[in-house]
Amino acid sequence: MFRGLTASLTSRTEHDRTTAASAWAYIRTETGSAAVLLAATVAALIWVNVAPDSYETLWHTRLSVRLGGHGVDLDLRDWVNSGLMTLFFLVVGLEARREFDMGELRDRRRIPLPLLAGICGMVVPVAIYLAVNAGRSSAHGWGTAMSTDTAFALGMLTLLGSRFPRRLHTFILTVAVVDDFVALAVIAVAYSDHISWTALLIGVGVLAVAAVVRGYGVRRGLVYGVLGVTAWVAFLHSGVDPLVVGLLLGLMSYAYPASRDALERATGLFRSFREQPTAELEREARLGIASALSPNDRLQRLWHPWSSYVIVPLFALANAGIQISGPLLREAFTSPITLGILLGYGLGKPIGIFGASALSTRLSRGRMRPPVGWGAVLGGGSIAGIGFTVSLLIATLAFHGRQLDQAKIGVLSAVVFAMLATTAIALVAARLPEERRARAMLGTAQSVVDLADPVDSGRDHVRGPMDAPVTVVEYGDFECPYCGQAEDVVRELLADFGDVRYVWRHLPLPDVHPHAQLAAEASEAASLQGRFWDMHDRLFENQEALNVKDLLRYAAEIGLDVDAFRAALRSRAGRPEVARDLESADESGVSGTPTFFVNGRRHHGAYDIASLSASVMAARDRVLLVEGGRRRA
Repeated sequence: MFRGLTASLTSRTEHDRTTAASAWAYIRTETGSAAVLLAATVAALIWVNVAPDSYETLWHTRLSVRLGGHGVDLDLRDWVNSGLMTLFFLVVGLEARREFDMGELRDRRRIPLPLLAGICGMVVPVAIYLAVNAGRSSAHGWGTAMSTDTAFALGMLTLLGSRFPRRLHTFILTVAVVDDFVALAVIAVAYSDHISWTALLIGVGVLAVAAVVRGYGVRRGLVYGVLGVTAWVAFLHSGVDPLVVGLLLGLMSYAYPASRDALERATGLFRSFREQPTAELEREARLGIASALSPNDRLQRLWHPWSSYVIVPLFALANAGIQISGPLLREAFTSPITLGILLGYGLGKPIGIFGASALSTRLSRGRMRPPVGWGAVLGGGSIAGIGFTVSLLIATLAFHGRQLDQAKIGVLSAVVFAMLATTAIALVAARLPEERRARAMLGTAQSVVDLADPVDSGRDHVRGPMDAPVTVVEYGDFECPYCGQAEDVVRELLADFGDVRYVWRHLPLPDVHPHAQLAAEASEAASLQGRFWDMHDRLFENQEALNVKDLLRYAAEIGLDVDAFRAALRSRAGRPEVARDLESADESGVSGTPTFFVNGRRHHGAYDIASLSASVMAARDRVLLVEGGRRRA
């Protein structure tokens, strides 16, 4: 009954191919980058223990960039930590903006829970660290024990595969957004040098100019690049860590789905270039295609791979090197610095995140509730104990010499402990009875609904039982080849599941499929004679032949009154129904086909039978859990 617990995705829909910065695309990138990050860490450890002199010599090499009498002079490690890591926080800001505009946090009622979980998931580890280091000078390094490495944690969580529900990734990502905000504020306030107010005001002023420029709709990357570099230099000279510049610029970049109008305009520009391939039309087509995407999508597509596969691993290579020896390890594991970091992450993170989630649910009487079960929340809190990147960054600011080595050992030990603890939680959950395991992993919280226009059995075209626990809605185009591939999958899905209701909604794309609108109206003309699904099936069987003569032939073959069908087609009697579906697609942010919704939730991933079946089973399991909880209440 609860097979949906093992849901996993292996690919992306056509819509997702055009939305590279989706939450799941973000997580997929982190999966691969976790392996690269781990390799960079091992390389740093080997390098510093085999050739310590060359390691330190390289990273202490000075690099100066000057323009006239002004410039920046830093060693290579500082260029990585304060320069390249600004781009890492730019990606963090972009993902935070996306969560607010299009993700879980677009429902503002869902903000308090991850906000509290994120804050408590930092406060509790800090409290543990301070308790272990009470009365010592090392207490100043409390910031080392608080922040989750989003990329590393999500990557390791994904490596556990289907042991945890996919929603846990999104929940931890949302909590980590809060985590990164607070961590950056701590770096800027607690670990910055003496502040030069003149330089700081210049930096703030430049960021204000960037906000004004954005308000006027300027989309030129060069403009924001110049403003960003200027603000970065000003913050660097002010004594406030310039990483904040990346985060703020990321937050300024709105996220929104590509609209059909923008896509159709881009198609028209490309066709003009195809007919007359001139340099000017090439430029217009390129700009038109780019303008169809939000600035957030474009920037994430550009910088997220660089951040995940180059910048963060390079940061690990520059900062994770420790000369390991028996005396150092004995000293470290009796050191309050190492123990404070290890206990803070190993115990403080899961206690803070799980405790805040449980307390919020209890005090709100269930109105605030995590999107996954309590076993998954505990596993998420445990994996959040990976504090690699930001923890090492703060350690380099707070400690020096032997204390820095002890802090690094604590950070690396916390990574290993978090991975082992999360694996143990997954193994324990796997041994529970099936229903209890589903409850522990999936929970009973209601999902965010992506489908703006609810299914209306009185006007929508429906296959399957009307009272089915799972409803699959597809926005499709009869001439779209991807929809043709998906149609076979849908038929297999309905054959496999007797308790699934399938709904077809029109989304003809006439700019790329010239017969799509006519075919959609033909299906509605057939619907007037009660034969919508017969025409629907015939159109998909003959996607290459959809002109008027073909449609009339299909009408005769399925037994329609051809004269009435011809009259309905000529008067465009089906146009209002198609227009209604188009309007509902726009309201739900749908611009590509096929796009699926499972119980109102957009299906991100492949539309093969395995992926759609997994989504259906997970949705059905959640419905059964919610209904069971209501009966017990």
